Amino acid sequence: MAKIPARLENHPSVRAVRERPAAGAAQVIDAGWLRKLCLDAGVDDVGFVSIDHPELASEVDHAKNALPGTRSYISLVARMNRDNVRSPARSVANQEFHRTGELLNEAAHSIVRALEDAGHRAINPSATFPMEMGQYPGRIWVIAHKPIAVAAGMGAMGIHRNVIHPRYGNFILLGTILVDAEISEHGEKLDYNPCLECKLCVAACPVGAISKDGVLDWVACSTHNYREFMGGFTEWVETIADSKDGAEFRDRVTDSENASMWQSLSFKPNYKAAYCLAVCPAGEDVIAPYLDDRREFMNTVLKPLQDKVEPIYVLAGSEAKEHVEKRFPHKRTVEVTGGRRRAAGTGDRADESGR
Repeated sequence: MAKIPARLENHPSVRAVRERPAAGAAQVIDAGWLRKLCLDAGVDDVGFVSIDHPELASEVDHAKNALPGTRSYISLVARMNRDNVRSPARSVANQEFHRTGELLNEAAHSIVRALEDAGHRAINPSATFPMEMGQYPGRIWVIAHKPIAVAAGMGAMGIHRNVIHPRYGNFILLGTILVDAEISEHGEKLDYNPCLECKLCVAACPVGAISKDGVLDWVACSTHNYREFMGGFTEWVETIADSKDGAEFRDRVTDSENASMWQSLSFKPNYKAAYCLAVCPAGEDVIAPYLDDRREFMNTVLKPLQDKVEPIYVLAGSEAKEHVEKRFPHKRTVEVTGGRRRAAGTGDRADESGR
């Protein structure tokens, strides 16, 4: 051990450490031991990848800022219960998202504790909601779980921009652990994409955010699906501030919308759709009903979501608004700003980056 000030040599803690048998952490973590540790902690699959993986170059600086000395990523997969996610009752689906996220974060915490006990430095960034709000409107997440999962062989990206696991399909949540050691074996990218390109996600999306050629309209998606996350909350607060009294506020925001925002603030944010996840039939454990009877699959999984009467949040004059009115006339469009700031000197809205 390094030399320390003489006044500390007789400190009880220092003497206790000096008297321990020397035992350094392994320079390379055994992949078999680590995989068992992760599965025993409660995740459903796990893969390992080096920080030097060529397809993850954009994550290196972020990883080393979060944990200086990071050398490897541990990609965690937690499986969700499919019919909960498919339910037209979005409270059931959201409860599944939240509960699985809690289990994933708990498992990651347990794994990091075991790695720490083995002499390694490791951290588990949030597996669910981004929390680095001090960097908003820039990157508010510590590490990007999806590209790491793909590089580690945990799945491939579907046209709906969700990672599809070869067995569990897209009914998964992802987490990542950063650790300061090499791992003896790494995963390899899948040599195929489990995505069936069935386009059910295209048919299910209420705002038409996914095109048939795979182009994603992120603004349309986030404006509706993330209505009760930060952007919608900001607009809700601005509506309160702009209203001259309670009566005007109630004219501008329905009781149902207020109750829904309260629910998200009290019990974690709720997604308005995520229908692309719900209808995806990909994955070995998922695909059988789709193969057996495609019409029945669409009648029981896709159609209830398409037929649901619900408000759809869109930007004024947007393609999303046009899509809803043409494709889903029974759904009510609600024009919102998505919390985007007004550009200085104009009445127009722009997002935080000025685009």
